[in-house]
Amino acid sequence: MPEVEIKIGGRAFEVFCQDGEEHYLHSAARMLDTEASVLAGQIGRLPEARMLLMAGLMLADKTAGLEDKLRELETRLVDKDAELARMAARPAPEPQKIEVAVIPPELTESLSELAARAESLADAVEDKLG
Repeated sequence: MPEVEIKIGGRAFEVFCQDGEEHYLHSAARMLDTEASVLAGQIGRLPEARMLLMAGLMLADKTAGLEDKLRELETRLVDKDAELARMAARPAPEPQKIEVAVIPPELTESLSELAARAESLADAVEDKLG
């Protein structure tokens, strides 16, 4: 079991932890040191036990707030999952029949005739001019 030195509030502490847990211990110590630094800035020097108690309470308060937010988000997630399941369970909407206007064949034929006549007239004009 490794012994690790951590610093909190400018004071060094020797603590033991499980093998491989050193990183987590240092991370937790940094969090506690941050809170202790805030206290030292606001109040000044405190007895060690009081400093650790107050810093721990400040972290516990932050943790409680985060746990409340987590519960709220978990509840919202459950609601969203239920809504998604309801939406997925709905039957597919009935297809809608959409009518598209169609050009009658007679009109197409008439337009083709007019185009052919226009081309013929254009050819005749070119022949007379040329």
